Amino acid sequence: MGYEDHLDRALETTPDIEATSDRLSLPDPEVRQEGTATVYENFQATLDVLDRDSDHVMKHLQDELGTSAHIDERGRLRLTGEFRADRIRDAMDEYVEGYVRCPECGLPDTRIETEHGAEILRCTACGARSPTGR
Repeated sequence: MGYEDHLDRALETTPDIEATSDRLSLPDPEVRQEGTATVYENFQATLDVLDRDSDHVMKHLQDELGTSAHIDERGRLRLTGEFRADRIRDAMDEYVEGYVRCPECGLPDTRIETEHGAEILRCTACGARSPTGR
């Protein structure tokens, strides 16, 4: 078997990484107004998909939306102020790009690690390491 045959065989058996990058599918934010607060009803379901710490995600949303928030006893995120679902979705998409998806292979198989006081995104699929919050 020649080089070209080996190369063809390798390309045929190599998984298509880009096609699998859509494995991460966030649920659409279910929000409702409750007085002066916006309640993110399915925040816990979103955390389950992201596999991230609730305080980390909450802090990102607070920074992006310019508000304060807390997680209530039922696992819902209560944001001070009025926010539409599409604005929360945009902020969550930014979180995914900065703290979940690997910038090298695009897969969501990552972990946030702290190294010398800095957050590093380590991909368990391809081994890439990059700063968080790109």
